Amino acid sequence: MDFGIVNPSTKVAYADIPQDQIEIMEDVILNRRGDASERLIAIASMTSIPSNASIPSKASIPSMTSRIPLEERLSQALVKGIGDHLEEDLQEALSVYPHAVDIIEGPLMAGMNIVGRLFGEGKMFLPQVVKTARTMKQAVSILQPAIEAEKTAGSKSAGKVLLATVKGDVHDIGKNIVGVVMACNNYDIIDMGVMVPAEQIVRKAKEEQVDIIGLSGLITPSLEEMVNVARELQQAGLHIPIMIGGATTSELHVALKIAPVYSGPVIWMKDASQNALVAARLMSDEQEVEQELTTRYQHLREEYQQDRAQLASLEEARRNKRNLFE
Repeated sequence: MDFGIVNPSTKVAYADIPQDQIEIMEDVILNRRGDASERLIAIASMTSIPSNASIPSKASIPSMTSRIPLEERLSQALVKGIGDHLEEDLQEALSVYPHAVDIIEGPLMAGMNIVGRLFGEGKMFLPQVVKTARTMKQAVSILQPAIEAEKTAGSKSAGKVLLATVKGDVHDIGKNIVGVVMACNNYDIIDMGVMVPAEQIVRKAKEEQVDIIGLSGLITPSLEEMVNVARELQQAGLHIPIMIGGATTSELHVALKIAPVYSGPVIWMKDASQNALVAARLMSDEQEVEQELTTRYQHLREEYQQDRAQLASLEEARRNKRNLFE
């Protein structure tokens, strides 16, 4: 075979394909040029691997990757979803970074941020994101003994945090990273796992008298379920700060949908490295944080309404539709 469709679960990401080749492929898919097929066949013949070509063995890979800086190796391991050399790279990192959690908050989180950006731009697909999640889980598992060893015996708890992936969602890699990072900052973590109904979150928050609730979700239906959890907490008369995180979440969604139904602070977390810092502010001066959020969310809502006012109505859009057969 000289050419084939790329399987998105393989190691090839959209962003790895040369830009000139992407343009040719898109010309075929979008039918932008009359000679698109011929040009695609031409690059297929140029990029095909001869049958007698030698493929680098796994044994030769370490010598090639060792020339790449440590931080880039760790970041790229997540982006590519390849954990073959995580053990040795992380052991090297432990001798460089003062604390194990710094590795998570540094190069590993940098890799996760790249994945999030590529996924958002449509240049990485869900099977590849799942591979990234598995690699991140593997990295945290390798670092866990060092993290546990660094915990100060008898240190005072910074607060009690309840974490849960909301009902309808089974994704937990982000939640697990948050749990590790916050535990390293002396927070007591109550992890309720995935697919957690709102009523269970409310009941556990009351029983444990938690200081903060962290809600996580990856898929779109999780957004509405987070609103439901906030409503249930409000009906229960609770005022516990809520941290919202996950790939589909946004500050605008929090401002428009979640904050209006809850009297307590609701904070959108861009990534796991922010949670401990925000939690410290909440524990020291919740009222000031709440005032800042109220002002910020009101501004976002006003901007959103202004943008909506500039949109054409459905009837007007239909009148102005393009005639594809002109």
